[in-house]
Amino acid sequence: MNQVRTRFAPSPTGFVHVGNIRTALYAWLVARQANGQFILRLEDTDKNREVAGSEQHIIESLKALGLNYDEGPDIGGKYGPYRQSERLDIYTQWGQKLIDLGKAYADPYTSHQVQKFRDHAKATNKPFLYRHHRPEKPPIWDGSQPLRFKSDPKKYKWHDLILGDLSTGPEVIDDYILIKSDGYATYNFAHIIDDREMRISHVIRGQEFISSVPNYLNLYESLEFTPPIFATVPFILGADGRQKMSKRDGSKDVMDYIKEGFLPDALINFIASLGWNDGSTQEIFSRQELINKFNLEKVHRSSAHFDDRRLLWMNGHFIREMSFKDLTARAEPYWPSGADKFDETYKMEILGLVQERLKYLAELAELTKFFFVDLPPNPELIKNNKKLSALSIAECKNLLVQARAVLNACEFKIDDLTNCLNELLETTKQSAGVLFSLIRIATTQAPSSPGLAETLSVLGKQRSINRLDQQIAALNPG
Repeated sequence: MNQVRTRFAPSPTGFVHVGNIRTALYAWLVARQANGQFILRLEDTDKNREVAGSEQHIIESLKALGLNYDEGPDIGGKYGPYRQSERLDIYTQWGQKLIDLGKAYADPYTSHQVQKFRDHAKATNKPFLYRHHRPEKPPIWDGSQPLRFKSDPKKYKWHDLILGDLSTGPEVIDDYILIKSDGYATYNFAHIIDDREMRISHVIRGQEFISSVPNYLNLYESLEFTPPIFATVPFILGADGRQKMSKRDGSKDVMDYIKEGFLPDALINFIASLGWNDGSTQEIFSRQELINKFNLEKVHRSSAHFDDRRLLWMNGHFIREMSFKDLTARAEPYWPSGADKFDETYKMEILGLVQERLKYLAELAELTKFFFVDLPPNPELIKNNKKLSALSIAECKNLLVQARAVLNACEFKIDDLTNCLNELLETTKQSAGVLFSLIRIATTQAPSSPGLAETLSVLGKQRSINRLDQQIAALNPG
């Protein structure tokens, strides 16, 4: 097989988290680097766990991140169908081939009987292996009983592009179910058939499957299939650095990041670097650079650590590097309530001020609210500000009265405001940290803002003076 064909094969059992997307991204990068194909396949044979809407959610998540696929359930392709639930006849045909080869049998046992086998193994301190209980004369398989693989226990050695050379003994090989009594194939069978029929060259998946590979190799041999290239991606650990990220531990839906204004290119960069780098100190990669430089053999064998702060830093970098035109378009849904009453010129001035400060676009509302709404004085802001803690209320009020007088005589251009503020520093003998923090709180009712001169210039003289008056009135020494 010369052509590179990779696949992302999730189960539609809930939202898509970062670990899922990393697997998809690595498969996408391998395919794009080799001018091959990237396939989306939905492994929907476990109907008890399926969640309504998950299929569409998976598709939307990939498209939102720009992980375009060449074949899939919504666009078709040469090797479809791309939902396993629509491929049941294919699995039945291959199941029958295994029966004909003497490599599969109908499982006649009830769950109660199987439990007795397990109990006996436990009582005798032996591992439970289903192959020790194969029926001597299994019934003819008619679909009403599970179809079980007849394994051939042996040692295996194989190479994994990420984990290196691996091996196991025959004790891990067992008979496992291929097709359940409800007619649906198990993952352990269906994915092997699908990968063969869809000409998949590389199987990239999470570490939770590594213990099953010897059983897969046993089935590949029985079917006389050449296994694809394996690449096993280690776990991503959550914020605590101990527990792996999963749907069950509260890991975040990747679409929530998109909704919060994390940029697709930033997410792709961040997720790609969870356990991979190109051997350099480079941290920011364009999408094309990732395609050019990615190498599965440079993925770390140890678990990656999900660092929220690094994601925020990286997303902030991508926001700062955006063209103002693109930022304007992307920021539109994130303006605070009431912003639509102001003209676009005013909003663009504000956006230009905060672009350097934004870490994700959903911050825009909180960072810019004071530009659109006159907020009432909040005494806690002065009280809790460390730089102002040494000042009495009377001293704060006196400083603001002096500031008002100087600013009222000031032309509200940035250069002029800068000069006026420096003049205030001279006359009050206060540090910039104290004086500017006090003026900032009085005019914005926010703990932080863009540069003070720039902020006052955008707010304008009348609004700034009015807000200073309100704060002065609110400061009561008594």
